[in-house]
Amino acid sequence: MNGRTATITRNTSETNVSVILNLDGTGVSNIQTGVQFLDHMLALFAKHGIFDLDVSCKGDLGVDAHHSVEDIGICLGLALEKALGDKKGIVRFAHSYFPMDETLVRVAVDLSGRPFLVYNLRVERERVGELDSDLIEEFWKAVITHARLNLHIELLYGRNTHHIFESVFKAAGRALELATRMDPRIQGIPSTKGVL
Repeated sequence: MNGRTATITRNTSETNVSVILNLDGTGVSNIQTGVQFLDHMLALFAKHGIFDLDVSCKGDLGVDAHHSVEDIGICLGLALEKALGDKKGIVRFAHSYFPMDETLVRVAVDLSGRPFLVYNLRVERERVGELDSDLIEEFWKAVITHARLNLHIELLYGRNTHHIFESVFKAAGRALELATRMDPRIQGIPSTKGVL
């Protein structure tokens, strides 16, 4: 890989995580987190974000998936921040609506340098596969904190929990793909302040 890429590793007493990200990829992924539903979501994120993404995690899943999910989010956030570099010439803002059957989700992003998450999702099921539903919010909190971005996730309507989370990851991938694009018309940092 070359261009806007990053490799992040994080080793703690709870997890060993590695993330390799290429923002200018083709949507190829290799995801092995030990949590199958999260593997599925991250593969969708990469495919619809057109990112190349490798994620591996060996975590204390005997406790539960919380440490793994959060640390993967931390590493993905750090990788996004590193791969973006100085952010010169990027579009910066984007949004995506993603329908899946009865579900419609909207995700909006600003690569502002100011972490903030708005998470307006309500799901009926406490678990999807082996993953606690509330860990999806923890994942995105970790991503936005370490990528230093503003992310709004909103369920407009829908019932099926799997469909809702799938729409979120697809829409987030697409919104980030649009926001991280380089635009030759944008000179320097995309802010009137001159910094992000």
